[in-house]
Amino acid sequence: MNLNSNIGTGKGGASPFDSDTNDDSGAPLPDFNASNIKLQTVAPAFGISSSSLPAGVSQPDYLEYDQSRGVTTIMFTNSGISYMLGVTLGGLYGLREGLAKTPSSRFKVKLNSILNHCGRNGSVVGNMLGATSILYSLYEGLADTYDLDQYTGPIQPPAPLFAGAMTGATYYMRAGPRVAALAGSIGLASVGGTFAIYSMLGLPYGSKGWLWF
Repeated sequence: MNLNSNIGTGKGGASPFDSDTNDDSGAPLPDFNASNIKLQTVAPAFGISSSSLPAGVSQPDYLEYDQSRGVTTIMFTNSGISYMLGVTLGGLYGLREGLAKTPSSRFKVKLNSILNHCGRNGSVVGNMLGATSILYSLYEGLADTYDLDQYTGPIQPPAPLFAGAMTGATYYMRAGPRVAALAGSIGLASVGGTFAIYSMLGLPYGSKGWLWF
């Protein structure tokens, strides 16, 4: 039996490496003919102005899509982050106060003092920051709704400045007009100072997605 005569042969005696029976050239290349594409329908994408289009040629209509978040979503985000931040900062301050003002060095007494101070300070700071964040979000949404930027000229953006001033004034309005005015000025200065720092550092304003940061 001659083994050499059967090696490399397939069906019908043809070799699988025979170029006549196995074409490994791959799939044909796609047709790149762009003659059927009308540039008039994609004129904005190619920088073609409407004045250069032929007479009677209509351009496609583009729907306006507002990608900004709603006032309710912004309010929940701001208040949630602010409350958690306030609870954390207040809790750390309460930890310090609890260790410093504990009446005894016994472990149970010291633990009870720490828990009391952390709970009291954490809740106070968290509630304060959460409430001010809700006020800020509502005032900012009000300014955006009525397009406040159309009336302020070079003072841009006016919505965060307006919201910061009104938040401080509203939060302390029960303390009297002078205290409310001072709190509003502090809120306005906080927003304006943050905007100035961001501008010097080259950071996009509002990039953090929280309050005016």
